[in-house]
Amino acid sequence: MSALCLPTDARGRCAAAAPRLPSGPVTPELPVVDPHESSPIAQAGRAIELAAGSPRRARALAESALESARSTNDPEAAVLANRALGLAALELKEGAAAVVYLRRAVKIADKSHLDLRAAEARMTLGRALLHAGDSRGAFREIERAGSSLSGLDAARLQFQRAVVLHHQHRLDEALSGYRAALVVFRRAGDRLWEARALNNRGLIQADRGSLRAAEADLLAAARLYSTLELDVALADVEHNLGWVAARGGEVPAALVWYDRSQERRRANGVPLANGLSDRCELLLSIRLVVEARAAAEQAVEELAAGRMVSETAEARLMLADAALLDGDLETAQLQAATAFRSFARQRRPHWAARARYTALRASLLAEGASPARLRAARRAASALGRAGWAAAALDAEVLSARIALDLGRATLARGILARVRVSAREPVDLRVRDKHASALLALAVGKRRQAYTALRAGIRLLDEHRATLGATELRAQVTGQGEELARLGLRLAVEDSDPPGVLAWSEAWRASALRLRPVRPPDNDVLAAELTELRRVASAAQAEGLVGGDARSLRRRQAELEESIRRRTRRTPGGTEVATRRRSLAEVEPLLREHALVVYVELDGVLHAVTVSDGQTRLHVLLRASEAYDELDALRFALRRLVRAATSPASCAAAQESAAYAAGRLDAALLRPLETAVGDRALVIVPSGRLHAMPWSIVPSLVGRPVAVAPSVAAWAGAEARRLGADARQSRVVAAAGPGLRFARAEARSVARLYGAPEPLTGSAATTTAVLSALEGAGVAHLAAHGTFRADNPLFSSISLADGPLTVYDLETLDNAPSLCVLSACESGLSEVRAGDELMGLAAALLALGAATIVASVVAVADETTRALMTAFHRHLVSGRRPADALARSQAAAGGAGAEGLIERSGFVCFGAG
Repeated sequence: MSALCLPTDARGRCAAAAPRLPSGPVTPELPVVDPHESSPIAQAGRAIELAAGSPRRARALAESALESARSTNDPEAAVLANRALGLAALELKEGAAAVVYLRRAVKIADKSHLDLRAAEARMTLGRALLHAGDSRGAFREIERAGSSLSGLDAARLQFQRAVVLHHQHRLDEALSGYRAALVVFRRAGDRLWEARALNNRGLIQADRGSLRAAEADLLAAARLYSTLELDVALADVEHNLGWVAARGGEVPAALVWYDRSQERRRANGVPLANGLSDRCELLLSIRLVVEARAAAEQAVEELAAGRMVSETAEARLMLADAALLDGDLETAQLQAATAFRSFARQRRPHWAARARYTALRASLLAEGASPARLRAARRAASALGRAGWAAAALDAEVLSARIALDLGRATLARGILARVRVSAREPVDLRVRDKHASALLALAVGKRRQAYTALRAGIRLLDEHRATLGATELRAQVTGQGEELARLGLRLAVEDSDPPGVLAWSEAWRASALRLRPVRPPDNDVLAAELTELRRVASAAQAEGLVGGDARSLRRRQAELEESIRRRTRRTPGGTEVATRRRSLAEVEPLLREHALVVYVELDGVLHAVTVSDGQTRLHVLLRASEAYDELDALRFALRRLVRAATSPASCAAAQESAAYAAGRLDAALLRPLETAVGDRALVIVPSGRLHAMPWSIVPSLVGRPVAVAPSVAAWAGAEARRLGADARQSRVVAAAGPGLRFARAEARSVARLYGAPEPLTGSAATTTAVLSALEGAGVAHLAAHGTFRADNPLFSSISLADGPLTVYDLETLDNAPSLCVLSACESGLSEVRAGDELMGLAAALLALGAATIVASVVAVADETTRALMTAFHRHLVSGRRPADALARSQAAAGGAGAEGLIERSGFVCFGAG
């Protein structure tokens, strides 16, 4: 919701070219009275001036003025005080209260024959009625005010009338009104109203696609508001600058402006609801659906509580969009229908068209294609086009074509798509959907090669968009926009029985974010300070919890810091450095040498495998993915039971039996069918979905067998190339031990002695600063410490050091990650798996930063058994073994047949080159 200066910042909304409701300080004029007077009139006049920038101060001053006006029987002061209270209520999103105050101001002015004051109050009442969803009432009050105004006051009235027209999406009439009023404001030197007119003109420029002109107007408005020291109005303009940046696809820039606006609003005690809706829209565009939905829900709650009817309907529509992407079709339909009824009552047909289209999309997903829905989609496209929702209209056309194809009406689909012109200015997700529809159409008319071309073009669009983002989190989320493209490409390759094609399409989408190195935020010093504070707070909260204290305030502070860190990194623009590139099969095969490649692909609920060995590429159909995942869940549960110290002998025996059974079932399902293709070679495995959490070394056919696990073939090939070039790098060895583990210090010392390395970092010396400094450019790094995987926010997954957690955000500050990094900690190898097998976690971050190999655990491990395993592992390394071979030998020789041996063998996985 951009902020229209209605004279307030009214927010428009939604991904398509949404009309922005005017908002911003609309209040009066320059000094209504002499500011040096202390009379009730002077106090009320000062309150009016303060309302736009400091609404809470304005309210207090207006209440005092109103009390004085009553005691002295001063009707003019009472009118001004009530008007000031109405303005303050509008800024604080208390719409119903604003209408009450302003009607009271009009009534007193009319009764006392104060015609000018009545006109001023009616102007502001018009604004309040507009926010309450009563555009007719707003027009009525503005027209009634006109008879008493002339000159500069008449220009202000003309501006107010343009705001109502803008709100009704009558953009040409609104633009004409703003331009005419702007001439008068500039001639009179009225900088406040000039700023308002520039703000609103900028919003219309953006609605028309003239984003640079819009930005120029908004920046000019921001300079004026800054000079006038109107902080709340400035916050609205900053928000609008974010909205314009988002319209242009500049996600980091949009986040910068949104965050700046939100911080300014918070500092002035102004509700954040309107800003939340537009933030939701932006988050949806990059598929941060859960966070977007939370923002929309908060906006609906706050706006509804303040009876801001117009904005509440817009927020409900945004919530419907969020619920739709979240797969909650019931909520999407309910919220869209509620928003539609509200827009209809407000006589806002352009917004009603948008709500009806969202409801249609939800019903289509819930119940499928039908002739009735095809007709509805075509009507929606026409209505959205007439209403000015250009992008949404194009989307509806594409949707119509896809429904037609589903119904077997290829000729109709071809005719629809022939009219669609999706330009490079449209949002990337719309351009991607256009490519998907083009591919479907090509298939419908038998042009398979043309379909592949369209799908590849869509993937390239996403690659280009991803590169504009600096934050790992945002890059990973963007991949979700290409899911349908990649799935269709995979499906075609499977139908064609084309193993190289299946491999190529799985690579086109898989772990794409990891091909780009993380980019540091420009305010890296501030980020470093926040990470330091986070460590202090997290450590204090943990210590408080251990002694049974109340750590709630510390946990709240920890959550605040984490949110700030996330927002700061999200604002980072993209870079140009690529960590790994996609590679053809011809490039990969020579790197495999003695290895066989196994790539798992999940398609339509079924797991497939592509194997590459001896120059042959084969496709294998395995089993339903859910069956494999059920066995994996049972295996991981059994292993967790074994690690618990309190497990009884009977429970331990049952867990061992369960683990062995599940491991055998997984072996039979995932590996035995591939024996003919891969033989007994060392393996490079690229998992899919939840198989990224698989403890491969426990599977019977892999015991003692070198296995390297990678997020993609490209990631493995890049890591292998780095490993081969590692001899030219320094071979410095670093060992460190974190607190709270009985054997960690001894483990670190054993590792250091094996290499003749310096004394490890232990005790109070093992701080995050010291460890990060030591990791920079090391050949081998071994960290023996507690690990924590954060499923709620994987980039805060961490390793515990002397001064607190070392997180993924900390690791992303490295210029050169160690060539080989061993994370001897529980679950340090786990990653959150997002669409496209995008991984987020400690091991994934190190691969993106240039590490060749990471050895880490994907299940809980026992401190006392890990020391012996790690010592054996490093002995094999020193003797010249590759990491995957060294780990396999160490695990095969570990601990015998009991529970201890099973735990020792199962925990660690070799990621990367191996």
